[in-house]
Amino acid sequence: MLRFLYWEHFSPCPIPPITQCCGMTSEQRTPFLLIALLWGAGLGAAGQFAKISVIFPMIQQIYPDAGASLGFVVSLISFLGIIFGLFAGLILARVSFRKLLISALILGAVLSALQSTFPALPLMLASRLIEGVSHLIIVVAAPTLIGQLTAPRHRNAAMTLWSSFFGVTFAVVAWLGIQFAANFGAHSLFIFHAVYMAVMAVLLATTLPRTPAPADVPSFGLTKILRLHLDIYRSPNKSAPAIGWLFYTLTYVSLLTVLPEFVAEESRTWIASILPLSGLVVSITAGMFLLQYFRAVTVVITGFMLSFLTVAALAIFPDAAGLLVVLVGALGLVQGASFAAIPQLNDAPADQAHANGAIAQLGNLGNTLGTPIALIALALGGFYGLLIFLALCYIAGALTHWRLGQLRGS
Repeated sequence: MLRFLYWEHFSPCPIPPITQCCGMTSEQRTPFLLIALLWGAGLGAAGQFAKISVIFPMIQQIYPDAGASLGFVVSLISFLGIIFGLFAGLILARVSFRKLLISALILGAVLSALQSTFPALPLMLASRLIEGVSHLIIVVAAPTLIGQLTAPRHRNAAMTLWSSFFGVTFAVVAWLGIQFAANFGAHSLFIFHAVYMAVMAVLLATTLPRTPAPADVPSFGLTKILRLHLDIYRSPNKSAPAIGWLFYTLTYVSLLTVLPEFVAEESRTWIASILPLSGLVVSITAGMFLLQYFRAVTVVITGFMLSFLTVAALAIFPDAAGLLVVLVGALGLVQGASFAAIPQLNDAPADQAHANGAIAQLGNLGNTLGTPIALIALALGGFYGLLIFLALCYIAGALTHWRLGQLRGS
């Protein structure tokens, strides 16, 4: 999985190491229990998507007149990441990461409890927008703390653990959450999530070391922000991984949200459970194998083209549920290789940081727009309308990488 999702939200801005604040050294032992708890916070952040995506047909019944706008109930949580994705780390570094993370978990718990009442759609959408604050803080602060608290010899393993939080959460919620919601009502899943976030806040409040806010944080202003955006997106090296990632994220959450409802009811639970894991498995097996022999961009293009071919096969065999697993598995090649492309295309650490920031920004843009667009495609063209949307995204992803390769002369 390489650096999936942990890095999707990482900031390109330098963050003073927590080890400097706590007097920690690289010789200290890794606090494995604390690392596990921080990973648990990530599970809660992924649950902010999964609690709605996995039971989306139930949500549609609760808001029957919402139409395609209901997709924003899933995706609006990513909106703030579009604006602050490049600079989240710099902004958050001005305050204690411990306080921010605990506050974000408490905010997430309160909002899940509110959402369990299924308020009027405008209030539900507003709560999801605010929940984006909680989500963004968690997915920046938790992996940063993991990387800084972990001894160097354990850091790769710890970050690999972190990278699994999204797929693991979706699989578990699909496996257990669908039946749980069916037995106790859709609101029960939101209540469970609220309790989980509150428990994680308490556990981390009692285990995370207290650290003062760093004193040396780089300043930034509007002019600098605009100049940095132009520099990144004009560069075929810095922008390529992020632009490809945009076409990936436009479809990933929407696939997990929408596609299971087209599967026969007796197969729906296992399909919803296995879909998020299929991409993870392919990424850490076939993806890592291919990266030993091919450039990362080549692997990304291969993933997009295999996804396109799978969509074409679905158009011919719409009842073949196994093809949905193949589709998300093919996207697993895009997941890992997109992040592997960053150091291959950008030698300087600062350029790599900028490329990671662009992935954070465009990834959130894709997450925000993907589900609503998928629902519009469904409303206009049914299942085949959705397939056309997916096919266009995968072709665009492959062609964009090919064109940017031409501009790089590679």
